[in-house]
Amino acid sequence: MVGVPKTIDNDIGCTDVTFGFDTALCTATEAIDKLHTTAESDHRVMIVEVMGRNAGWLALRSGLAGGGDVILIPEIPFSLQAIVQKIAGRRAQGRLFSIIVVAEGAQPLGGQQVYQPAATSVEQSRLGGIGQWLADAMRGLCDYEIRVVVLGYIQRGGSPSPFDRILATRFGAAAVRTVAEGQLDVMVALRSTEIITVPLGEAIAQVRVVPLTSDLILTAQGLGICLGA
Repeated sequence: MVGVPKTIDNDIGCTDVTFGFDTALCTATEAIDKLHTTAESDHRVMIVEVMGRNAGWLALRSGLAGGGDVILIPEIPFSLQAIVQKIAGRRAQGRLFSIIVVAEGAQPLGGQQVYQPAATSVEQSRLGGIGQWLADAMRGLCDYEIRVVVLGYIQRGGSPSPFDRILATRFGAAAVRTVAEGQLDVMVALRSTEIITVPLGEAIAQVRVVPLTSDLILTAQGLGICLGA
């Protein structure tokens, strides 16, 4: 078998990016951009829940690209007080609206991830609902008007971005070449600008999460974005 890294969550090891991620990122960012209008006009706090499972790549990048004020990811348990203080600080400066981007796998300090119960006996419970949980918890600490938007499966559909179209084509071509060469039990991967192969077992050994030392996190902190801690 030869593997190809495909997921919108970008959480597969040994590759810089998976195909599907960029398309989902574009969709989430566009949605956040559009929510700025209603948030600003009605002085609301808009909570946008995005996918990502146990990795915060989609929330972190879409939050940065879309101008989020608070970005909550699974890698950093969040404090409700820190979020409310961030929003209060914005309002004291005359900025009367806020955008909160939260990954479905995010969790509060000392708390747990939020799951949706299984609808049928053959379905498993799944991550989801942290946006509404956060809104309910915040209403007990402040009197801001809060709305929740769950992007859900809209992130998984639509036309692929040009980057994803090219990346998927490169992955597919590389996979065929690898099979033709008799090299099996590997995964094709993007490393810097080149397509390489890595042992399949190594690629799936662990979930690829956002490192706490990532320049993305350092950039967010430098911009004054609240990461919940």
